[in-house]
Amino acid sequence: MFIDRRDAGKQICRLLEKYKNSDCVVYALPRGGVVVADEIANFLKAPLDLILAHKIGHPYHSEYAVAAVSENGTIVGNTEELASLGNAWLKKEKARQLEEIAKKRKMYLQDQPEIPVKGKIAIIVDDGIATGLTMLAGLKELKERNPKRLVVAVPVSPKETADLMLTIADDFIAPLTPNTGHFFGSVGAYYANFDQVEDEEVIAILNKHRKAINGLDNKTNPEREFT
Repeated sequence: MFIDRRDAGKQICRLLEKYKNSDCVVYALPRGGVVVADEIANFLKAPLDLILAHKIGHPYHSEYAVAAVSENGTIVGNTEELASLGNAWLKKEKARQLEEIAKKRKMYLQDQPEIPVKGKIAIIVDDGIATGLTMLAGLKELKERNPKRLVVAVPVSPKETADLMLTIADDFIAPLTPNTGHFFGSVGAYYANFDQVEDEEVIAILNKHRKAINGLDNKTNPEREFT
């Protein structure tokens, strides 16, 4: 169990020791993943960026995710189920979600450019994984940016989902990977406090890290500091 997302992030950091002093970029899936990733980026003294992916809900039951789409248009989901819903519906829903993703990038990152990750270690973070659709979409997008190594770091995931992530990622880090039959069913069940993360907190965390990067770039012999 985790006290809150910051406690979860600190517990993950204990498992990331091997990546200290490496050339890493930490990517968060907003919103909850940003708080966890803040702790990880501080620990690794690494820049923090976002990877944006949205679930696509079933047309008759929006809470049931049938797929997920990332910012570059990558879709992951059950092929047969998506085919049964029709290409016209999927095309329309994909366009709607990509529009929402574009709005989020504008709001959270304010036209800041992506942090280059080619040849570096990319660590993608969320506050937990259940089905893993958004994480898979994010992983596939990050893989296209040609990192040297692709790492998933989350507080909790069913083992079956963790194994699925390792078909794309090079490493999977999680303090808790219960067997699927023993998974509580929701990520929030593993937290004492799982309050919603507000947009303002996401923006504040990202601004802090951007200022740290800019300060680093402006020093002749820099040492990055975090608060």
